[in-house]
Amino acid sequence: MQFETIGIVGAGQMGAGIAQVCGAAGLSVVLNDVDPHALERGVERISANVERLVSKGKLAPNQAEDALACIEASPDASALTTCDIVIEAATENIRIKQQILRELDAVVRPDAIVATNTSSVSITQLAATLSDPSRFVGMHFFNPVPAMALVEIIRGMQTSDATFDTTVALAERLGKSAIQVKNVSGFVVNRILVPMINEAIFALQEGVASAEEIDAGMRLGANHPMGPLALADLIGLDTVLSIMEMIQRAFGDTKYRPATRLREMVDAGHLGRKTKRGFYSY
Repeated sequence: MQFETIGIVGAGQMGAGIAQVCGAAGLSVVLNDVDPHALERGVERISANVERLVSKGKLAPNQAEDALACIEASPDASALTTCDIVIEAATENIRIKQQILRELDAVVRPDAIVATNTSSVSITQLAATLSDPSRFVGMHFFNPVPAMALVEIIRGMQTSDATFDTTVALAERLGKSAIQVKNVSGFVVNRILVPMINEAIFALQEGVASAEEIDAGMRLGANHPMGPLALADLIGLDTVLSIMEMIQRAFGDTKYRPATRLREMVDAGHLGRKTKRGFYSY
């Protein structure tokens, strides 16, 4: 299958980022969100990101105009009927994702691929929501999508070879590097990354070092571009907690238990950059 029109459900940070890279690749994009305000914010975020690239000389003005012209925003799910693939990019909540997939099953073309941008939810379990689970696949982008080169392509038990291979080809067309990942909790990157972040939170709550010192240690001692606590703020502490809980449930191992400090911060609504307060203030 040749992709020409991409549907994206969810106009948040990830959905907007995916829409931006698809538009930049010259693909027609339908950005869908049931919340008109979220849709408006998503379009504004894309425009601001593109303008920033132009100001830095990383994108020509005419390329920016072409990319933005490729993106259509619509709160109506029926706009997705023309899409060759629809990527669900909603919040990391299995019930919400399943509800969206049931709604998509009723409107997308029978030959269209349906993908999810989940970072930890079972692809096999989500695929079972569709009438034809063979056309379902995991396509996990990383934040910020325009800057991050990797996409994890995850095959569920029911995913067909054609669906998988075509999705890999799409990732490459977007200028991304794709890695094939088994359907296990956390996949590859989050299986390693999020427990490391959780361990950094344990170190903080035990008073081993301050947040600034922990982050400086990992930047300067392990050559990480960003410290784990600053990264947690960027990801969102609620998302970090959700992923840790999913991994712990999947493996039943206490080494994956979320740090108490992480739970307390989420309970307090201190979720990181998106609430302007996490391990740091913004």
